[in-house]
Amino acid sequence: MSILSSREDVIRVLSDSKVIAVIGFHRDPGKPAYYVPEYLDRNGYTVIPVNPALAARGESYFGRAAVSTVSELTEPVDVVEIFRRSDKVYQHLQDILSMQPLPKVVWMQQGIRDDEVAHQLSAVGIEVIQDRCMLADHRMWL
Repeated sequence: MSILSSREDVIRVLSDSKVIAVIGFHRDPGKPAYYVPEYLDRNGYTVIPVNPALAARGESYFGRAAVSTVSELTEPVDVVEIFRRSDKVYQHLQDILSMQPLPKVVWMQQGIRDDEVAHQLSAVGIEVIQDRCMLADHRMWL
């Protein structure tokens, strides 16, 4: 697979994806890690919040219980969206690689990139998008 950046690839991912697991989901509606997933939910995507603190409290958002890690998900996920600082992305690599089945895409939100992690994910067939906003791209192209 590959590291994606073209308009056509981004549109394909946004059009073909239905289930998005959001690592670093935040409960504060004023933060991008809340309002971007909330926008995606309103636009027909299934959004799964991934945040160990929220999962420990048994919290749910958009009709879905928060989970601690993506590897505990039992349903297929199209996109793992990451809302963590770039220097923390590598901490989620093994968790993502242990998903069954693997996600089709890992999307690092705007301002987030880790080229080494991107290459490792790409090497096992996961497409990667870095440093792009799903909300902005969805509004612009769909």
